[in-house]
Amino acid sequence: MAEAAHTHEHLEDSLCESGRRSQHLADAVLGATDGIVTTFAVVAGAAGAHLSSGIVLIMGFANLLGDGFSMAVGNYLGARSQQDFWVEERQREIWEIEHIPQAEREEIRRLYQRKGFEGEILEQIVRTITSDKQRWLDEMMREELGIQEERIAPLMSGLVTFVAFVIAGFLPLLSYVLAFFNRDFLPSAFPISLGLTAVALFGVGAARRFMTRQPWWLSGLEILGVGGLAAACAFVIGYLLRGIAE
Repeated sequence: MAEAAHTHEHLEDSLCESGRRSQHLADAVLGATDGIVTTFAVVAGAAGAHLSSGIVLIMGFANLLGDGFSMAVGNYLGARSQQDFWVEERQREIWEIEHIPQAEREEIRRLYQRKGFEGEILEQIVRTITSDKQRWLDEMMREELGIQEERIAPLMSGLVTFVAFVIAGFLPLLSYVLAFFNRDFLPSAFPISLGLTAVALFGVGAARRFMTRQPWWLSGLEILGVGGLAAACAFVIGYLLRGIAE
């Protein structure tokens, strides 16, 4: 019995850890994608408007830190809201199990009736579930409400998003940083930025294969296409409005 309980606990821990890794990967991909796309959109818009490399760096780093922080806070608040909702619903179910157990038993009975169980088998299922309050609570949360415990710390979710945003978003600015210290890089700053951005977008898109069923190359091309469209729009707008900066 103790060995079975230990095995079950180990399985729960493994699933929990797997869920954390998946969520961290999702946060990292989201942050990296947004960091690359928004920063290169700034670079492309500035290049289209024929702005100086200094202006590109100012606008790029302002976007990198400002938008990165904003996105991290948004992700943190979103994760926190999901966690708070789970806690509130759990407390409500605990109260109902303690104060109106007959109604909660009837809900379990109806849930399993809809799954096709009936007669003595149905009653045995109801007795088994409601004999353990923790199991009963978990069943109500999962089957009745369709929600499970949010196992990701909101702060870590926001931090992963911010770090991924800043690291990936720096790549479109790298050639302009080099050009700031060595003017020989200036003529090729935008082409290099374009190339680095394309490679980074494809790489981040390919990493999405761990979260989707898409082939890695298709996922990479999808993100590359979306990022390319955003950059093209920014470049065209910058070019059309270039006279404002003169």
